[in-house]
Amino acid sequence: MATAAPSAASRIAVVTGASSGIGAATARQLAAAGYRVVLTARRKDRIEALAEEIGKAGHQATAYPLDVTDRAAVDEFATAFKTIGVLVNNAGGALGADPVATGDPADWRRMYETNVIGTLNLTQALLPKLIESGDGTVVVVSSTAGHGTYEGGGGYVAAKHGAHVLAETLRLEIVGQPVRVIEVAPGMVRTEEFALTRFGGDKEKAEKVYQGVAEPLTADDVAETITWAVTRPAHVNVDLLVLRPRAQASNTKVHREA
Repeated sequence: MATAAPSAASRIAVVTGASSGIGAATARQLAAAGYRVVLTARRKDRIEALAEEIGKAGHQATAYPLDVTDRAAVDEFATAFKTIGVLVNNAGGALGADPVATGDPADWRRMYETNVIGTLNLTQALLPKLIESGDGTVVVVSSTAGHGTYEGGGGYVAAKHGAHVLAETLRLEIVGQPVRVIEVAPGMVRTEEFALTRFGGDKEKAEKVYQGVAEPLTADDVAETITWAVTRPAHVNVDLLVLRPRAQASNTKVHREA
């Protein structure tokens, strides 16, 4: 994959939710593209192991345990940097698949806090640093769920729509500043934890999500897309990029082999 080298002022890339899945894959690929990556997540052991792996591959990575919903901790984290080149707001996730009539408000609240407020916290805290870099990029990893409803997905759809609107509004508000706002909205991605977390550790339910689908997207597919968008020339803004596996035509139309 041919990429443009990041500018000297844009070498640091912060990736949230970097302990697994899309976040971990994005950290690896941005590091390979020449960025000094800062890995954030709540699971200290996971991001420290990833930072060590990236270092052994000849790249630069630092682990910083962080809960993106803790604003005081996020503000403290931001003081560690003079400038930031890239912020990848990846932390998020889904909880449950109950209908609106019986959905758990606590699950809805947790999804909103992580997917929307977490993104808001990091973006607000690091935006001055991104502007200071002279060539900053904010990436919001949303979902096709933020662009189309489906039964049993109300809480997650609402949260990801919030993330989409945050990105869209921010782009309008900071036009003229040297910062791009990119939204990447993946469809069906098979990672080790997403569906398992959604269904409270129920492996049978998690497996049914992907049953019969020959090739769901992988974390690496999404990470490569994010890295491609980030490494476009500074004047090129990928406003919104939706990606799905070939077998998925929409959130509710998926080809499953017998």
